[in-house]
This record gives sequence, C-alpha cells and structure tokens, in this order.
Amino acid sequence: MYVIRLPDGTLRVPHSVLAGSAEGTDEGRIIAQAYVELRPGDPDYERFLDGSVTEEEMEDRRRRWRDEDAELGRVFEEWKAGRAEE
Repeated sequence: MYVIRLPDGTLRVPHSVLAGSAEGTDEGRIIAQAYVELRPGDPDYERFLDGSVTEEEMEDRRRRWRDEDAELGRVFEEWKAGRAEE
C-alpha cells in the first residue's frame, strides 16, 4: 500500500489492522488494510510526505500494472501452450 496525498495536503497513511479470535487461534481471523489521515502539522506528516503519491499517480500505476500484466499473461500462455505440445 502507498501513502496517498490528497489535493488538500492530507496524507492517507496505511495502517494494518489485525483482529484475531478471542481464543487466540487463527480461525476466524480478519486481516484488513485501513488508512490513517495525517494533516500538515501532525507529528509524522513530514516523514511520510516525500514518499506520498497523488490519487492520479496511483491510478496511473494501477493502469500500468494492468497493461504489463496483460503482456506477462500473453507470454505465459504462449509458454504454457509450448509445454503442452512437448
């Protein structure tokens, strides 16, 4: 997950949330990702600002990943088809 910088300067910083069952076992465990919002003036704001990306930059990254994944998928399917012929 990335630190997202909103137009008003607010940073959305990922904060892992882990909730386990009352017995302490892994059964029924819920793992989720959430964001904590930091505004200019918050003690940790400057620490996260340099590594932050805008929502538009994040969408560009997602689009690029999808495009690259499509090419990788095509190469894999070609490889798999070649293996099936052996």
